[in-house]
Amino acid sequence: MLAELRITNFALIERLHLQFQSGFIALTGETGGGKSLLIDAIGLLVGGRASTEQIRSGAEEAQVEAAFQLPDDHPLLRRLRVEGTVGAKDTDLILKRVLSRTGRHRIYLNGGICPLRTLEELGGTLVDIHGQHEQQSLLSAGAQLEAVDAFGSLQNLRKQYEETYRDWKDRLAEREAIERAGTDRVRLEDMLRFQVQEIDQAGLAPEEEAQLQAERQRLLHAHRLRELAEEGYTRLQADEQGVLTQLGRMERLLEELRQTDPSMEHCLAPVRGASIELKDLAGRLRDYAGKMEVDPSRQNALEDRLDVIQRLKKKYGGTIDAVLAAGNRARAELQAIDEIDNRLSDATAAVQEVFQRLGKLAGQLSMKRKETAKRMTELVRAELTALKMEQTVFDVSVCSDEPFNNHGATGVDRVEFLMSSVTGEPLKPLARVASGGELSRIMLALKTVLAERDHVPVLVFDEIDTGVGGAVAATMGIRLRKLGAYHQVFCITHLPQVASQAEHHFLVEKGQDKRGTSTSVKALKGIGREKEIARMLGGITVTKKVRETAAELIAGARDRR
Repeated sequence: MLAELRITNFALIERLHLQFQSGFIALTGETGGGKSLLIDAIGLLVGGRASTEQIRSGAEEAQVEAAFQLPDDHPLLRRLRVEGTVGAKDTDLILKRVLSRTGRHRIYLNGGICPLRTLEELGGTLVDIHGQHEQQSLLSAGAQLEAVDAFGSLQNLRKQYEETYRDWKDRLAEREAIERAGTDRVRLEDMLRFQVQEIDQAGLAPEEEAQLQAERQRLLHAHRLRELAEEGYTRLQADEQGVLTQLGRMERLLEELRQTDPSMEHCLAPVRGASIELKDLAGRLRDYAGKMEVDPSRQNALEDRLDVIQRLKKKYGGTIDAVLAAGNRARAELQAIDEIDNRLSDATAAVQEVFQRLGKLAGQLSMKRKETAKRMTELVRAELTALKMEQTVFDVSVCSDEPFNNHGATGVDRVEFLMSSVTGEPLKPLARVASGGELSRIMLALKTVLAERDHVPVLVFDEIDTGVGGAVAATMGIRLRKLGAYHQVFCITHLPQVASQAEHHFLVEKGQDKRGTSTSVKALKGIGREKEIARMLGGITVTKKVRETAAELIAGARDRR
């Protein structure tokens, strides 16, 4: 419900702070007193059009702020919690809109800046204002379908349909992907087979490139390597100046030294060890030099092999491992292509199976909706008759696409609220043909019928009593009071029969002081409320009899609660 409303420098309202309770709330006052300003202010908070002309003369900014309290399980709260707009335990929504003469208007939700789009989405789910078409939730085709489903308690059946519909769409997408793969099958298969053949024929090994590069390096420098090996061998082994000859002399010298002085024996071992290792080294250098020959044919083969490796690396990912992985992927895709006919057959069967279930659920949902629409039409017509709108023909139309081929996210049905207020005229969509007063009364009838299932917490009725009086006005008041058990209901009214049924009553007045004209609002109770109802009954002259009648109206309404 709307718990609190603060308005500053908005049109004729200089400063206003109001607190509201649940139930049916009447707003009364003389014509031109500013009652519609309250509705305009509330409308701004649910996405209504803002204008600098709404800022009070002499002020730079206007502010409208409201606190709404919602049940913890309200669908709107659940949505805002999922979006992260409000906290997990928040049940209050604080909306604030600031209008500036600079044109830079600002919007806040629970203290944080929010876009106008968010307010527009709240409109119709938080507040329904009846009297201005753009803020009436039940005028959209989607909302009308939701109303029928809610009235018929079809949520579980619809949930089954929606889940099956999503499953069907997923199956269709899966089949389309397989079909696309099948369309390119021949071209793709040829390409994959070529890739597998090309990579397999190359016979690559992970360490091969490094080994080939090392061999290539040796072949490129074969002459110099042989020269170095031969020179090393010569320095070790060749003539009297060779290292091994010199070591032999050193060994004989140390042997003689040891024989003379045994304590020098330790000096002999290193020389003997070095001699053995250098003899081995000399042999290896001799063999290396003997094998190191220039081999043009081997060098050409190496270059060709390295060219193959570089070409495949460039084509398939930059490394031999990447080339081998590409070959494995191509083989796997070939296998999948070979199985595509079976996969397509399975996917088609799955689509058909889910579609059959979807069609069955769509048929059940459509039948239930038509039954619900019939009951709903009868109840709304009865309400309209009670509101003295006997000439108005109302119908809840459910049109289905048969034979149920055009499935949508909510079924195969189009729901429209139709009416005709002139005998003989064809039925037309409600939003296109109803006048302001008619629409308000029709909405009252609809809201009365949907009272227990409608989740919009705040209803505002403006111009609902246009052109009616007497028993019809009393009926309206009773309907509004009953509606107040399920919603917080605001009603601007000029009829005492309506106002007397309210659980809470506010008087809107326009006054004059040294600062200019301003609108004020005050809560009425007891004698004050009795005087206002009497004024509405008697006009300029309020007699004792009129006062007594006013008291009887209020007491009668209280007794019927």
